[in-house]
Amino acid sequence: MTPAFSDHESGEPLGAGVAPAGHRLPASTRLGRVRLQVADLDRSLAWYERVLGLRTVARDDDGARLAAHGSDEPLVVLHERPGATPVPPRGRWGLFHVALLLPDRASLGAFLRHLGAEGERAGASDHLVSEALYLADPDGLGIEVYADRPREAWRVEGREIVMATRPLDAHDLARAAHDAVWAGMPAGTTVGHVHLHVGDLGEADATYHRALGFDRVAWSYPGALFLAAGGYHHHLGLNTWADGGPAGPDDARLLDWEIVLPSAEGVAAADASLRAAAYEVETLPDGIRATDPWGTAVRIVAEA
Repeated sequence: MTPAFSDHESGEPLGAGVAPAGHRLPASTRLGRVRLQVADLDRSLAWYERVLGLRTVARDDDGARLAAHGSDEPLVVLHERPGATPVPPRGRWGLFHVALLLPDRASLGAFLRHLGAEGERAGASDHLVSEALYLADPDGLGIEVYADRPREAWRVEGREIVMATRPLDAHDLARAAHDAVWAGMPAGTTVGHVHLHVGDLGEADATYHRALGFDRVAWSYPGALFLAAGGYHHHLGLNTWADGGPAGPDDARLLDWEIVLPSAEGVAAADASLRAAAYEVETLPDGIRATDPWGTAVRIVAEA
């Protein structure tokens, strides 16, 4: 059952979203790389390069780092756990999907055509704020590739950014590519959001909204909650749709995801807020790492 979240927790006037009562993440917050555990590194690299069009920019005993064209900043880091158990059909706590945000709709249209040429099947949805294609990697880990609609086209009702799941007009999206040919993930591609399976939305709200400091931006979607910084439609999705329990060390899974803040002072403020809420926080050379109640870890670092 979806909790009836309040839409006026903070007295601060906002066009959309609800600010936490205490610590709040900066508006310029963005997401960094995600680390995934896979069963067969060679198999996964072949899929991520051929299907998604990512580039392997480094490979060593610790795994492989993949980036978009035009940048060596990793978006996805793959670590091998030989024989790791694939994700079950109804999921387990942890990753629902990692979402790669393309710079424009034409790129998404070219990617759609590319999937057709490769014979790859994908789910497709129009979320009003964005258009999205959904795939599963060889281990069943969810991947979304999407493009945003202009912010001026987003609707706000009662401080919630209006999102939905509607059929995608694939023909219109393909036409948006014009004569563009997919040549891999284009420059400007980022990790737009991460969507997690959790065990309880109220507890997830306490973790990621009240303690970590994301704004609550949509809370009426059945079984889901969406959080963001800076008025975005969501940097983090949370849902209770999985049937499984926590991912284990021998499972294909999300090892951790990354939040990038504009300064070390912002990292210190997030650290203090999490500790004040009784979450365990590990200090790292370049930031901090905390784990949510369902075993999903997040790293918080400052811009390099």
